[in-house]
Amino acid sequence: MLLKFSHAVDAMNDKFGQLANVLILLACVVSAGNALLRYSLDISDNWPLELQWYLFGAAVMLGASYTLAQNGHVRVDIIYGNVSDRARLWIDIFGLLLFLLPACTLFAWLSWKTLFLPSWDIMEHSSNSGGLPRYPIKFMLPLGFGLLVLQGLSELVKRFAALKGEIQLDTHYERPEQ
Repeated sequence: MLLKFSHAVDAMNDKFGQLANVLILLACVVSAGNALLRYSLDISDNWPLELQWYLFGAAVMLGASYTLAQNGHVRVDIIYGNVSDRARLWIDIFGLLLFLLPACTLFAWLSWKTLFLPSWDIMEHSSNSGGLPRYPIKFMLPLGFGLLVLQGLSELVKRFAALKGEIQLDTHYERPEQ
């Protein structure tokens, strides 16, 4: 049952990862369009620049959980690269339980309570001329951290299943070139 939960979380975050890719492309298109308007047609407004920032910020927050699922986050290879696969699983479990899950849970809660809700309550908008509403992008913070918590739980389930021999996990990652 826990592995079904893990697969569902992985599938959901895969979709968010695909969305993050599209958001990066859109941010590039908006940037190019803004440059065209500003320098070719001498039309200047702040909303395209803010939209570009919002798209990039949303891509980062939605793509972080996908990156965790793909084992793509940066690691410090002092110990991890020189121990057995079983030890790597235990290191991952330790890191997930002591660092990732508590920190992301705290950040999700704090960003919901102190950033998004106050912004939503007043329907906050940018003070710039032609500025966009701020509450949608502020929602990306608790959403992104919440997705990271779910993916962390999924990774925890997979690590324990691998320790029990129920699944095989690739605990190796590509080392940076030296």
